[in-house]
Amino acid sequence: MPGAGRATHADRRSAYRVRAVARVHARPAGRGGTALPVLEGEGPLALRRTRGAGDAARVLLVGAMNAPLGGDHLTVAADVAAGARLSFGSAAATIALPGARGGEARYDVELRVADGGELVWLPEPLISAAGSELAVTTRLDLAPSARLVFREEQILGRAAEQPGRLSSRLTLRIGGRTVLDQELACGPGAPGGWDGPAVLAGHRAVGQLLVARPEFSDAPVPAMTVGEGCAVVPLPGPAALVTAVAPDGLLLRRALDAALALVERPATPVR
Repeated sequence: MPGAGRATHADRRSAYRVRAVARVHARPAGRGGTALPVLEGEGPLALRRTRGAGDAARVLLVGAMNAPLGGDHLTVAADVAAGARLSFGSAAATIALPGARGGEARYDVELRVADGGELVWLPEPLISAAGSELAVTTRLDLAPSARLVFREEQILGRAAEQPGRLSSRLTLRIGGRTVLDQELACGPGAPGGWDGPAVLAGHRAVGQLLVARPEFSDAPVPAMTVGEGCAVVPLPGPAALVTAVAPDGLLLRRALDAALALVERPATPVR
């Protein structure tokens, strides 16, 4: 039969056990502040608005059930309009688990920020539990004058546990131009060398920070190291990337926080 052996779009959709989407749209409120005309979540992705600071709206992702399990496909999307400010966090860590049927799970994050908008994205870590298989894809699309702080933390295994298989791809576009597109794969079945000295060097925690500021055009963030296992690299756009590895999640968070304080410190413009 024509097409035999090929998976159709419907077949690929049915392969996932749970499909759920959470969406946030942030818009300037009429009297100052930020409104959330869209705040909706499905299945395990429950969203709650909490008290924000200043004119920023704050949203928490609250897990309503264990997810992602093997075979799940979860998507979180945020759209920040010009002049709006959104702060996003999560109530607890996300744990990737194998699930009864097994198979790979997917977790997609899609973030867009318009000119003059600001997004602070600081969720709790993702933990790759033994036996799990998870593919994370994050796409960030910023306008030239958008502002962003984005944090991603991944912990390989729970206490005294081997990790699952975890792959992640992070893409940043500013003004329609791709300024970062990188991938990392860890755990059983990942390409050899992921735990070697050129990648994680035996560490169990890896994290990244992306910071985008219009003022970086005149005062680029310099390349630097922050303690052991943490580096800051300037990106075009203008933006900066912080990458860190650490023995555990606590030390990873400390390294990323220290680097963020340095990156956000006012700098002298380049003349």
